[in-house]
Amino acid sequence: MGVSKDNIKLFEGKQVRAVWDETAEKWWFSIVDICAVLTDQPTSRGASNYWAKLKEHLNAEGANELLTNCQQLKMLAEDGKMRLTDVADTEQVLRVVQSVPSKKAEPFKQWLAQVGRERIDEAVDPEVSIDRAIQSYRRLGYSENWINQRIKSIEVRKALTDQWDESGVSAGQEYAFLTDLMSKTWSGLTTKEYKKRKGLKTEGLRDNMTNTELVLNMLAEVAATDISIVQQPKGLHKSAEVAIEGAKAAKAAREQIEKSTGQSVVSNLNAKNFRQPSLKEKDNNNNNY
Repeated sequence: MGVSKDNIKLFEGKQVRAVWDETAEKWWFSIVDICAVLTDQPTSRGASNYWAKLKEHLNAEGANELLTNCQQLKMLAEDGKMRLTDVADTEQVLRVVQSVPSKKAEPFKQWLAQVGRERIDEAVDPEVSIDRAIQSYRRLGYSENWINQRIKSIEVRKALTDQWDESGVSAGQEYAFLTDLMSKTWSGLTTKEYKKRKGLKTEGLRDNMTNTELVLNMLAEVAATDISIVQQPKGLHKSAEVAIEGAKAAKAAREQIEKSTGQSVVSNLNAKNFRQPSLKEKDNNNNNY
């Protein structure tokens, strides 16, 4: 299976982990996440328990083929580790949805079809995915300056992962290992530690970085990319050496900034602290004066 890196899809503001299979050209979705959004489970444990009971029900119904064909892939869990989880393709997901009594079943089916269309659109024109990201960030109330930086960071990250691919690094766990290594080198914190400092759980770390943090993270990735292009490392071990060298450039910049300002660059601020208020929030605030 030619699986590409993980993606997070949003259905009514709730995450559904998904992986694109490049060989079969189809999505694999986390069944636990689907159960969570359809049944409004407040915790991942509750969603896992629901799926376990649903499997028993499906087995009793004689849906052995569905359960037999369900696969497992490693996806990023709440604890920051890559863990095996049951996944299903679109056809199998529709079978699962039919077995879940939920008022969200029809909206979810429409969402599922939209996810498939978006992948086709993005394959034809990659700018489509960027435009969608920009619109999503605007709806969430981020400033235009922050959005521009974030989109640039996506471009920078993509250039680095392209180099990792050429070096023979595998998407998923090895990507996560190198990302953690770079984060620890320039910021002093692993990704998990960084997210904990900002009070994050399932939210993305990059989306919750301050401008300075994001720029330094980009510097680490740009430097690692440039070094990789020159040195052409092969394998995870050599790529790790390059990742550290690139991150050292960001570490030096961070230390210089902290020396000049007397303040730590690594912040506990998250998007809730620095996101600009929506128009509705502004109106409410004005009415309070």
